[in-house]
Amino acid sequence: MNEDYYELLGVSRDASTEEIKKAYRKLARTLHPDVNPDPDAAERFKKVSQAYETLSHEDKRRQYDMGGGPGMGDFPRGGAGFDFNDIFDMFAGASGMRGRNQGPVPRQRRGGDVLRRVKIELRDVVFGTEQQVAFRTAVLCERCSGSCCEPGTSPTRCTACNGSGHVQRVQQSLLGQMVTMAPCPTCEGHGDVIDKPCTGCSGHGRTATERTVTVRIPSGVENGTRIQLRGEGETGEAGGPSGDLYVELSVKSHEMFERDGDDLVTTVAVPMTTAALGATVPLETFDGVQELDIRPGSQPGEEVTLKGLGVTPLRRERRGDIRVVLDVDVPTSLTEQERELLEQFAALRGDEAERRKGHQGGPFAKLRERLQNL
Repeated sequence: MNEDYYELLGVSRDASTEEIKKAYRKLARTLHPDVNPDPDAAERFKKVSQAYETLSHEDKRRQYDMGGGPGMGDFPRGGAGFDFNDIFDMFAGASGMRGRNQGPVPRQRRGGDVLRRVKIELRDVVFGTEQQVAFRTAVLCERCSGSCCEPGTSPTRCTACNGSGHVQRVQQSLLGQMVTMAPCPTCEGHGDVIDKPCTGCSGHGRTATERTVTVRIPSGVENGTRIQLRGEGETGEAGGPSGDLYVELSVKSHEMFERDGDDLVTTVAVPMTTAALGATVPLETFDGVQELDIRPGSQPGEEVTLKGLGVTPLRRERRGDIRVVLDVDVPTSLTEQERELLEQFAALRGDEAERRKGHQGGPFAKLRERLQNL
């Protein structure tokens, strides 16, 4: 290599050691193989690293300036003035070479969340309810209370890492000898070792069991609503915080009522005479039997409203209504006496003449009338 070291680093020949160091770090950030995969960049990185190794070392720089040539050192070997911590700091985020300031990994871990689906009745939507939800989950080990150790024992400091949870690993790289940090394989990064794991939980601090939780279901919930119960899920390992329990609601269909927002809607069949004359009929609701007033002359599809007997919406007190749709039942078969009475009724109203006139009409009525007039 016959390049000028000062020119490679982009500094003047009277640059200070700090200026040389700053210039090298700037170039290394763009040329290091962990950042720039270009082969030419890797070759240039080797050159600027050799230049930095020479110019950052007081004796080597003096010999280089006296004409000793650019061969003072074949490649950086960590000589005086070459700070490997600077390189670690530059590339820790990209290549994960550093493990500085990392402490032991806690054994405690948050437990998982639990989801259970529950079916409820429409009545429960109207008034709200409480329901028992049973599920299998992890709970704190009663034998060790989450310590993971047999009663009377405790974890001991790991001798392999001296309780730090990490060990140093020496590797050879383009920069020479590199020291990295890795989780201790003996203690798995925890910093301590459990010599006698709890026989009740096999050293996990929790066991599996069946639990039953009371869930309060407010009125006004809808199909698919999820209720969150914090801390009612799985207990974490080694006594870690518990996850949450989620209860997803599924509302069963009702044989009589359908929900429409905050209202309940139903259809009631009433005889033709009742619709014509009017009446008060009983209606079974979630609040007991109510009287339904059908006014005289009610028409098919007409609605009768019962105020305040519907669903209580979430976070509000005012209930919706019950809307009753009238389905007027017209008889499909009549006895002789019923027919006579209806015909008398029709005659009184003048409906009989209209009925006969309607029967005489049709597509051939006008043609028949013209033929008769010929």
